[in-house]
Amino acid sequence: MRIQFCGGVRSVTGSMHVLEIGERRILLECGLYQGRRSEARKRNKELPFDASKIDHTVLSHAHIDHSGNLPNLVKSGYEGRITATEATADLARVLLRDSAHIAEKDAEYLNRKREPGEPEVEPLYTQQDADEAASRFDTVRYHETKEIAPGVRMTCYDAGHILGSAVTLYELEEKGKTVRLGFTGDLGRPHHPILRDPQLLPRIDYLITESTYGNRTHEAATSMKEKLFTVVNQTFDAGGRLVIPAFSVGRTQNLLYYMAELFQEGRMPKVPIFVDSPLAIDATKAYRDHPECYDAETKELLQAGGSVFGFDLVTYTRTTQQSKELNARKGPCIVISASGMCEGGRILHHLKHSIEEPRNTILIVGFQAEHTLGRRILERHSTVKIYGRKYHLGARVMKMNGFSAHADRDELATYVKHIPGLKSVFVVHGEESASLAFAAYLESMGIHAHVPYPLDYVEL
Repeated sequence: MRIQFCGGVRSVTGSMHVLEIGERRILLECGLYQGRRSEARKRNKELPFDASKIDHTVLSHAHIDHSGNLPNLVKSGYEGRITATEATADLARVLLRDSAHIAEKDAEYLNRKREPGEPEVEPLYTQQDADEAASRFDTVRYHETKEIAPGVRMTCYDAGHILGSAVTLYELEEKGKTVRLGFTGDLGRPHHPILRDPQLLPRIDYLITESTYGNRTHEAATSMKEKLFTVVNQTFDAGGRLVIPAFSVGRTQNLLYYMAELFQEGRMPKVPIFVDSPLAIDATKAYRDHPECYDAETKELLQAGGSVFGFDLVTYTRTTQQSKELNARKGPCIVISASGMCEGGRILHHLKHSIEEPRNTILIVGFQAEHTLGRRILERHSTVKIYGRKYHLGARVMKMNGFSAHADRDELATYVKHIPGLKSVFVVHGEESASLAFAAYLESMGIHAHVPYPLDYVEL
């Protein structure tokens, strides 16, 4: 038996790994690669394996860099089922339709702008493809063991990353040999809002771990409310607008949680907060629908009569017209919009209207992959391109690492070192420097660690 590391290796996006157990093929994740448009299109369209030969797919959580190429997988001939927790399945259905919508609109835009004689651009997949992929979900509960193929059993544990996220344990049997393999997916952080802390895996032989922040540490999650309070007040004192590019799933809900606490404490300035993302609205509904995933503190807040997602200052803007009206609005406000890496969605229009004004603040609250607009803003390039036009970056840019739903180096290392029986760790889902640094850190702790290259095989 062996693993092939097909995507999200020495990079952050496009996660996918194939387990081979005899003739059986199990796909872990099928994420979208994000980066330069031409490279991303090619890598996403051309899967590095024969989709028709995959027997089963498991999804750790719904984020697009883990789930976003499932429609293309099905379109390419995959006939199997997709296993995930119920909350992940609900979120993924929403995310995949949104991803297809963005792909279709992006293709329409590029076709309007293409030069005479250039070939027509087709979307990577359509909403019909997304619906077909969404129809394949089978759900599993945390701590429930399920046989997904002959000799392949899996169990989900709470990863604490986003709603429904799972650390998965695979018990693999071949010719009388049994191997226990763990996969972190994306690992959350202790003491993060709304969700339970990550649950530790039991005894395993091998672990595939993420390393997004494998070479750095975060600010304490518990300090984020006060940092947010400071940024909000500084921006409003300047008479500016606070624009927050945020992942629709996880980050948006965490921001609202902290703002709700500030509001209940009487410390939130009475300015309007707009959640301008149909996807975030639908994702927030999923969060409301799955209180079984909440931690004790969130349950106590709700039992005390508080509201996490619907306090008085918050308006959810679903329609295009409502979104356009925000750009014409005068005076301070907060706009939370997607996508989190500024690679698509309504955030591009808000940036276009806000990025040149020095009184405004762009608050970065999530990881920004290389070659994305979000990364260029974070690096404070003097000019950035939005929809093909150059804009001067005049707004203040702030970053708050503590909002990250990814465990940092120390949190990852603490998690790994407490897993009993580990023979080796495979480090993925990080930029090369982060993955190599985290592997070296594990080695310094006496834990054997290896950073595979894309398409590498490793025998178990």
